[in-house]
Amino acid sequence: MVVDPMSDADLDRLFQAFADATRRDIVRRVTVAEYSVSGLAALYAMSFAAVQKHVAVLERASLVTKEKRGREQIVRGNHEGLQNARRLLDEYEAIWRQRVVRIADILAEG
Repeated sequence: MVVDPMSDADLDRLFQAFADATRRDIVRRVTVAEYSVSGLAALYAMSFAAVQKHVAVLERASLVTKEKRGREQIVRGNHEGLQNARRLLDEYEAIWRQRVVRIADILAEG
């Protein structure tokens, strides 16, 4: 399966999203169950507007989706976005594993 590489802008949005502990916690929560934005705001010592901004960053990075349901905005994890993040990290891990193998080969020659 060929996977389209992420653009630099996509990578920037992804790493910006994961760079904040609150956003990582929101991702963890909404991958287990959906939450309203107001429900998420009740979990953190910050304003509703601040939580909305965190959710917007996560939405731009395709890590969550938001759906209007009545008067609520419901947030849930975006499986495809999380899979893209996993694939990216798997690629970085493969690069490092290849480097370790090359170093081991060089040391074995010496």
